[in-house]
Amino acid sequence: MADPERIHRSRFELKYIVSERCAQAIRDFSRRYVEPDAYARLASDHTYAVSSLYLDSSDLALCRATLDGHKYRFKLRIRVYDHAVEGPVFFEIKRRVDKVILKERAAVRRSSVRRLLAGHRPRSVDLVEPHPESFTILQRFCDLRATVEARGQVVVSYLREAYVVPNGERVRLTFDRKLSACTSNGALALNSPGNGFHPRLGGLILELKFTDRFPSWMSELVEMFDLQRGRMPKYVTCIQALRTSEFRAMTKRQRVDA
Repeated sequence: MADPERIHRSRFELKYIVSERCAQAIRDFSRRYVEPDAYARLASDHTYAVSSLYLDSSDLALCRATLDGHKYRFKLRIRVYDHAVEGPVFFEIKRRVDKVILKERAAVRRSSVRRLLAGHRPRSVDLVEPHPESFTILQRFCDLRATVEARGQVVVSYLREAYVVPNGERVRLTFDRKLSACTSNGALALNSPGNGFHPRLGGLILELKFTDRFPSWMSELVEMFDLQRGRMPKYVTCIQALRTSEFRAMTKRQRVDA
């Protein structure tokens, strides 16, 4: 398995909303080029749950940067996978530099998460495997969190079906289903994809991820299935959906009270 702290440092991401029928056809087309990733191979259906706690300022400055289309922006999130209930928690910084995605992450011990979220400085013992580069990433995460005074805002969960090119992680194809969201109390209280509020997407999320050049077979795939690229930032989508849902619920309660 590739080192989870080092894959996908710099890449491009193309996102599409597709139907289940289209996803099946895309999967069939792609089989000659990709295989299930290291996590997907653990399940018979090649899917696994992903949950992320997204941190942001009280005025949602990081969310607004995406909505405003800033070419240089970042997100802070803490991610876990369902197959590692007692495993590491990944502190991630995901940056966009124009069209390029830069991702850094450090594997942190679960016992250290609460202390770090409370604003304490990181220590080398907080890491699953102490390493200077990983510690630098964790420090950078904590510094960015402190700079924007970020706290947990929303937990985003989904089921991921993921494929990679053999012998590498430079090219990935993923399908994300059952996107759900719930508000956070600021702690690492993660959600399962079957619970929470489900934004209406009109399909599932297909992501084509690659470094360097766009693979020719992916270009053929996009043309063959007439895929229309769209913007699908999960964090922003979930924040907007939750805010709309909460507003409607509040309005309904006011009408009942009246």
